[in-house]
Amino acid sequence: METKTLLDRIGSWVWWRTWLLIFIGCSIMGAGFVLFINPYNFVPGGVYGMGIVLHNIFPSIQVGTFGYMFDVPLMFTAMLVFGGQFGTRTVLAALYTPGFMNILTRLVYPDAAAVESLDPALLLNGHLDLSNDLLLTCIMGAVLVGVGQGLVVRQQATTGGTDIVGMLLQKFTGIKFSTGIFLADGFVVVSGLVVIGFGLGTGQAAPNGWMLTLYSLLTIYVSSRVVAYMLDGASYDKLLFIISDHHDQLKKFILDDLNRSATYIKSKGMYTDAAREMIFLVVSRKEVRQVQHKIKEIDPRAFVVVTDAYETFGEGFKQFPDKNEIQAE
Repeated sequence: METKTLLDRIGSWVWWRTWLLIFIGCSIMGAGFVLFINPYNFVPGGVYGMGIVLHNIFPSIQVGTFGYMFDVPLMFTAMLVFGGQFGTRTVLAALYTPGFMNILTRLVYPDAAAVESLDPALLLNGHLDLSNDLLLTCIMGAVLVGVGQGLVVRQQATTGGTDIVGMLLQKFTGIKFSTGIFLADGFVVVSGLVVIGFGLGTGQAAPNGWMLTLYSLLTIYVSSRVVAYMLDGASYDKLLFIISDHHDQLKKFILDDLNRSATYIKSKGMYTDAAREMIFLVVSRKEVRQVQHKIKEIDPRAFVVVTDAYETFGEGFKQFPDKNEIQAE
């Protein structure tokens, strides 16, 4: 009975934690757009990027409101494809994010006219005007958007928009999730170049339209890398192929000192035509130097190849992903 109560409490905490992280992620993402993306006319793809493009044509409609217009059909698609639980999370996240953006926009600008113009000189009464540091601005915005989006997707949800397109491409074509987003956002960036850079629909081309497009592409790339890091983490594992005549000592070091295991692979020298066994070993990056020094101590004549192990699954490393788990790479 006590065990069941404990499990129920753990399950309840996991449920609350999931929703808390979803709303925190949506808030971080929305803040990135409102404070660092929208005021400078960066168009980092997605429904909010398209919202920025359309806001330049229809300034009375906020970027978040355009998000609602695009997200509704995409949310229904997510519900049909990924199931009810995923759809519920997606619906609430996608409904919360544009509303949060609209509210935050009204809070950081002094009046309705400023909300329409999105002039960075009026943002927080000019205290956050980064017009002279656009490179820093787009990177800061991209990091916030990537962190927020990554937090949400880690909970097997989505903020709506082209990340749903990325998931669909991953599910049905095998394209990487982050790559799918990058490709889907290309159309939005081109739209931004045409409307903001060339002035189509507004009658007023931005003098630095080409530069804004380059900043937009940089924003997409940085945010996609941050999402990939949030989902899969950095690759810290190293793969070693070791050829040595001192297997017993190396075996003792690997099993006892490293507390790992390894695999013998039968090999044959091309020059000597002699059969021998090669050690196949995976370690963390911080263990590589220790292994190298020990091999030099045991057998200075050993032949060792060290290469990156992009992902390592199994005991002592990452767990195998679930069937429908989102993978950035």
